[in-house]
Amino acid sequence: MLDAAAVFFAERGYHATTMRDIAHVVNVTPGAVYFHVATKHALLVAVYQEGVDRIIRNFDEAMAEEHDPVKRFRCAIRAHLESILDESAYARVIIRVLPEDVPEATEELKRQRERYEERFRALIDGLHLPQSRNPKLMRLLLIGALNWTPVWYRGSVGGLDPVVNEMVASFGIQPTRRTSKK
Repeated sequence: MLDAAAVFFAERGYHATTMRDIAHVVNVTPGAVYFHVATKHALLVAVYQEGVDRIIRNFDEAMAEEHDPVKRFRCAIRAHLESILDESAYARVIIRVLPEDVPEATEELKRQRERYEERFRALIDGLHLPQSRNPKLMRLLLIGALNWTPVWYRGSVGGLDPVVNEMVASFGIQPTRRTSKK
């Protein structure tokens, strides 16, 4: 049921999706859907949470063994891109349905997004940016640019490496320089 709801929310949006649509696809009555979930917005929250969990898992796995802040930044960008460019409807729901679009679920959807954005907040804080940089603005710009990628990316730019390279360069992040001890 969650998978079917994710597909409908991703393709049609929240408001154009009905519980009857979801019931039909999973071959149950609408009443059976309500047996499992009380409201449509509760179902949306469950889809959102699953989507955020998937992105977080990908993000955490990508950086598990990396300790260099700049390399972690690159890994995070790649992990985010891989998550939102896959065929999963869950990531598309997170991008398509804005928390403010569903007043009944706004606060919970914002909490779900915050769970993920906290990872980027910590990542950017670890970059040791010059004081003239605004880490919050950088995080918001980065996530916004990453989330827009599915609109234009078709793999024709030579894979994800050029996209990651341009993202890193556009934020002026330089590779960590190691000084050799003699």
